Amino acid sequence: MSQLFTPARTRGFLRATAAAVALSSVLSATGCGSSERSGRDAKATTAVPAGFPVTIDNCGVKTTYDKPPSRVVTIHQHPAELMLALGLKDRMVGTAFPDSAVLPSLKEDYAAIPELAEKEPSFERVLDAEPDLVYGGYGSAFAEKEGRSREAFADAGIDTHLNREYCGKRRVTMKDTYDEIRTIGTIFGVRDRADKLVADLEGRVGKAVAEVEAEPEVSVFVYDSGDKAAFTAGGKSLGTELIRLAGGENVFADLDDVFGDVSWEQVIERRPEVIAIYDYAGAGSVEQKKRFLLSQSALADVPAIRNKRFVVLPLTAALVGIRSAYAVDDLARGLHPESFR
Repeated sequence: MSQLFTPARTRGFLRATAAAVALSSVLSATGCGSSERSGRDAKATTAVPAGFPVTIDNCGVKTTYDKPPSRVVTIHQHPAELMLALGLKDRMVGTAFPDSAVLPSLKEDYAAIPELAEKEPSFERVLDAEPDLVYGGYGSAFAEKEGRSREAFADAGIDTHLNREYCGKRRVTMKDTYDEIRTIGTIFGVRDRADKLVADLEGRVGKAVAEVEAEPEVSVFVYDSGDKAAFTAGGKSLGTELIRLAGGENVFADLDDVFGDVSWEQVIERRPEVIAIYDYAGAGSVEQKKRFLLSQSALADVPAIRNKRFVVLPLTAALVGIRSAYAVDDLARGLHPESFR
């Protein structure tokens, strides 16, 4: 035992131990510093995702997104369907105002999103969902008189986006649909998905157009609603372009508005061959609309009435959203059924 604890051995043991402790301290310090730096670097990387910040000018309102929104409320059906088509279900905390049957491929996902109201929800109801973005389909989503102005949401620290179709009274085209999809893809950092979706929709439209391009144009009257007068789609509406792409012509393409009232006398004079009925909640069923039109003796000699030629479109299909591309095919089949046999 005495040999194990000589002074020389004791001093050597102490020096080795001290060196080991010093080395361990250096390595620990280096490791901690590296870990801290890595943590800071990781935070710096995740704080601003690739492609962000982005600034979007939407209907004159500029919004800068430092990161993709994570809690979104959609008001109206077509923005909800657009988001679902981009695979953004996990970002949605509420929707409102469904006005026609949901696209079958999106039905299950749509049903999983809490419905805040059958119509436009109150400002307070939207706030209860704690959104960081409210995406509106119609201009009424941000009705100032109902307390839902974009300014009111901004004051509450919530961003807003309005479907570009309602940015002003101008002609709406399929390009607006594609641009809207790409804009939403940019806001949510899924530009690749947006480009893929646009390519798919363009393909659908192109295929339908090719099927009927050699066929003569069919005259079409769009019946939205109305009895004393007919509320119809005007020349600035997306519906007019959908009819054109499907091999038809809107008989009220000269109406200088998106929608407007026309007299039944005008409908009679223009003798449409087909009537496209817009189907949506709150305006009577499709069958009710057909019965009304067929019961009007003054319309009896209108070719569309005489031959009972009707094409039904969900209203959402005639709006800026993913359904418009499907509508071209549906219209083409209704206007030129012989091309699809």
